[in-house]
Amino acid sequence: MTETADLDATRPAPGAPALGALPPGAEEAARAALGRLRAEISKAVVGQDATVTGLVLALLCRGHVLLEGVPGVAKTLLIRTLAAALSLDTKRVQFTPDLMPGDVTGSLIFDSRTAEFIFREGPVFTNLLLADEINRTPPKTQSALLEVMEERQVSVEGRPRALPEPFLVAATQNPIEYEGTYPLPEAQLDRFLFKLTVPLPNRDEELGVLRAHHNGFDPRDLAAAGVRPVATATDLDVARQALQRVQVADVVLAYIVDLCRATRLAPSLELGASPRGATAVLNAAKAYAWLVGRGHVTPDDVKAVTRPALRHRVRVRHEAELEGTTADAVLEALLATVPAPR
Repeated sequence: MTETADLDATRPAPGAPALGALPPGAEEAARAALGRLRAEISKAVVGQDATVTGLVLALLCRGHVLLEGVPGVAKTLLIRTLAAALSLDTKRVQFTPDLMPGDVTGSLIFDSRTAEFIFREGPVFTNLLLADEINRTPPKTQSALLEVMEERQVSVEGRPRALPEPFLVAATQNPIEYEGTYPLPEAQLDRFLFKLTVPLPNRDEELGVLRAHHNGFDPRDLAAAGVRPVATATDLDVARQALQRVQVADVVLAYIVDLCRATRLAPSLELGASPRGATAVLNAAKAYAWLVGRGHVTPDDVKAVTRPALRHRVRVRHEAELEGTTADAVLEALLATVPAPR
């Protein structure tokens, strides 16, 4: 796409807060460090470059990710490897029908030695929380994550307890098995920045997986696979500060609004994207632009993040679904028909 003066966004937005200066070279160093993540993760996880990019964008936007893929495509290994490459703590919770909210967030327990109640932290007190098969636990436990994801805190007996930073919930779902599951309500789906589909590897990639296992690769020992920290929480913090400088022209803001409004009018959809969805597209597009080294957002950046940012926020009508229509197909059609600024 040809960029013209319409996309010239070098001036700050009206009313934008003054931004402190980053140390010289800090922004470039952070971008380079985050750029090395893909190569580092590929030492253990093959063929998931797009998913890795989505997870990095979510970390930059302080968002959360819903991972959907069949069993055996390395969703758990991907999160563990990402945490290792970023020097972050990670914990995994297997969601089951008998899981209670306190098993996730933590609870008060009585200490007989002091005759007092003390708070025992749950697994959410980490940097990367893997909520495995989140749709296998009842709504009562699913809702325990609402405050965690939105407010980044846990409230017990009226006292809020802040979660560490950075913090990301990566929840997984199996797209083909729905027996005994509890579909996530729209309010909770809306809390995820992205819904990423984790694909099966192609033939060459799968052959590489088999060769690695034949040669002794152990997914429980990432250090032996050569995975090393290549970025840190400091790099993420610098990147988040730098994102505030990414400019967005009014015509691009209008394009995002037009895309989201088009989902509300699409005949194949019974539920379109809310203003929160538009905000998600905006933030993700800014992070995408920064990650590739650009100081302003283009329509192509918006197009790159629209499907993962909106596919879980829209609902296809039942009759259209029976005809094979998917959320991705509707979004693809809207991206092709809604005029983009040039």
